[in-house]
Amino acid sequence: MLEESTHKFITESTIEQVAQSFKLNDPSQEQKYRPLVSLIVPAYNEAAIIEKNLAILCDYMTSLEGDYRWEMLVINDGSRDDTGEKAESFARNRENVRVLHHIVNFGLGQALKFAFNHSRGDYVITVDLDLSYSVDHIERLLTKIGETGAKIVIASPYMRGGKVSNVPWMRKVLSVWANRFLSATSHGDLTTLTGLVRAYEGKFIRSLNLRAMSMDINPEVIYKARMLRARIEEIPAHLCWSDQKAVKVAKKKKKAQRRSSMRILKQIWAVGFLGFIFRPVMFFFIPGVLLFLLSMYANIWVIVHCFWQYERLAKYTNFPDPTEAVAAAFYQAPHTFVIGGITLILAIQLMSLGILAMQSKSYFEEIFYLGSSIYRDNKEK
Repeated sequence: MLEESTHKFITESTIEQVAQSFKLNDPSQEQKYRPLVSLIVPAYNEAAIIEKNLAILCDYMTSLEGDYRWEMLVINDGSRDDTGEKAESFARNRENVRVLHHIVNFGLGQALKFAFNHSRGDYVITVDLDLSYSVDHIERLLTKIGETGAKIVIASPYMRGGKVSNVPWMRKVLSVWANRFLSATSHGDLTTLTGLVRAYEGKFIRSLNLRAMSMDINPEVIYKARMLRARIEEIPAHLCWSDQKAVKVAKKKKKAQRRSSMRILKQIWAVGFLGFIFRPVMFFFIPGVLLFLLSMYANIWVIVHCFWQYERLAKYTNFPDPTEAVAAAFYQAPHTFVIGGITLILAIQLMSLGILAMQSKSYFEEIFYLGSSIYRDNKEK
């Protein structure tokens, strides 16, 4: 009787354990892995909107918790108002929110680098605190980077399907042409290189050695990602300035028009310099070719007129001195000789610099790629 009950107990216990084992090994019963998303929000003198907009971002990220875990990093970049205090107050009872402070205003580039180094996410999202891109772009960026396996996904208002609303025309024109110029210098397949709203693969963005201190960090990331042969994707986006932001910009413009003008000139200079970094051949070889064509026009005119002068002198003597024909042509149009000679010399120099720049850029990119690959492999080990 005892043996029978023991046998029955063992049999039932064994069956239960086996069933539990199959249940644990059943893929349908396994808990779904939720990637960690680091949401980075730079802030500078945003006391008027920081609490409201951080609450909107937190509510939206909470709605995605079925698919993602998340953390928010607010970077107070040396604000001179109550931005830092209000951010700390907002984060006090929220485990997912961290506030990082700069004592002084270092600029967007330094703020983002600081945040990248402190992020822990599988994916890193950077957004504007003013929510000029609506919060639903976050899920679309995450979906795109998850589906494509890209290293970077950019929210682009300038690609087909994108839209720009309520942006001052001067700012819009400057942004459009800056991005077109940078696109032309970077193989031409991206429409937005200066935008902040992006998704990054966490390990990738933390492995980049970034140097920019200001807004030029966004094109710098693209440039270095290109050198590493990283996949970059875009999604159509809607850039819409709120009335609050438009009023804020208008007030700043009234207070300091000279400062605004200098800032625009600084941005134009930065865009030009970044274009040179992307494709230096455009700044040397192409102008060299144009100058060469101009010099050919002038030099062909010189040669033709020298022959005409020689034929004219041949009517008076059997064997005229060629130097006399050249002297007669020079006397007729000396500026053509000067322009032709100077432009030819400049054209040869610029084309030579363009060839050297292409060669140097190619060597630099290969060294950067190999060095980054070795660093990444050693870091993973």
